[in-house]
Amino acid sequence: MDIMCVTLVLFRLSGPSRSGHKMLYMKPRLVERFAMGKLDSKREREGESGVSMESPFKADILKGKVALLTGGGSGIGYEISTQLGKHGASIAIMGRRKNVLDSAVSGLRSLGIQAIGLEGDVRNRDDAVRVLESTIKHFGKLDILVNAAAGNFLVPAEDLSPNGFRTVIDIDSVGTFTMCHEALKYLKRGGPGQDSSRGGIIINISATLHYTATWYQIHVSAAKAAVDSITRSLALEWGTDYDIRVNGIAPGPIEDTAGVSKLAPDDMLKEMEHVPLYKMGEKWDIAMAALYLVSDAGSYEISSELLMFEGKYINGTTLVVDGGLWLSRPRHLPKEAVKQLSRVVEMRSRNAPVGIPKSKL
Repeated sequence: MDIMCVTLVLFRLSGPSRSGHKMLYMKPRLVERFAMGKLDSKREREGESGVSMESPFKADILKGKVALLTGGGSGIGYEISTQLGKHGASIAIMGRRKNVLDSAVSGLRSLGIQAIGLEGDVRNRDDAVRVLESTIKHFGKLDILVNAAAGNFLVPAEDLSPNGFRTVIDIDSVGTFTMCHEALKYLKRGGPGQDSSRGGIIINISATLHYTATWYQIHVSAAKAAVDSITRSLALEWGTDYDIRVNGIAPGPIEDTAGVSKLAPDDMLKEMEHVPLYKMGEKWDIAMAALYLVSDAGSYEISSELLMFEGKYINGTTLVVDGGLWLSRPRHLPKEAVKQLSRVVEMRSRNAPVGIPKSKL
């Protein structure tokens, strides 16, 4: 389940817009279909106009690379798998559900991507070891590890059992560390199939829930706070000792994901006014962020000028891709009311007797 999407579904609008009505980004028909879980999947990479969004990166930017993704068979994880594969990487997907793995691998192969599915639970160290060994046996090396496996459910803190809390911690936090720990010998500089002068790359999928506080998400907030700490600590230690780059991605509300369609009541989906960009993101957005972080350099042309992107000097950073949502707060006063108040304060200041402080503060 794509837990990062819960940031949106818990966000409640505190008041109406200036017109007295709720403001919507999506057309009413799309809102209704989205609430029913029937939003057209092709919108993952298409805008309202239906025009396909093209990747800004060279198609072969990951040629010869091998990536292992936990939770890579569905949702955001699958889109990351797809985009890494479309840009040249061979893909190994780890997951608990064989039917999901089979479907994902079939989809990737239909795009001409070399892909395998490996059953396993990130909470089980033996599974982690076996999946990594199978990846190396099949592809000969490992360049990229993406930890996208996660679990989530909405629950008030007083109703959350210690076992429920522990389950999410085990999947998100312990699972992330376990995969990183067991992958070290393959990712470090000079590992199997690795260049002797550089190591591999780890991407940990996080969230913004713990940046402030999120209703009914104490378990996930704690788990993702730990993931961010893991990202920074490994970036420091393994970046120094093994030349491994470790970064994170914190998605915001993402269309057409289980985190929204299964956890969001219909009315919450309509309350988009306080999302700064007035829209939800797409899985494609997160995949492009991942592609940027795992690439050495990508390029595209604008007006015959070649623009270069490089992610190879980024380490220990969690890239927030949420449209600015976690920064947003309800606008308690309309902008015009604030401007009028400011003018009144300014007039009082100008008319104040000499010697009286005029600061608005």
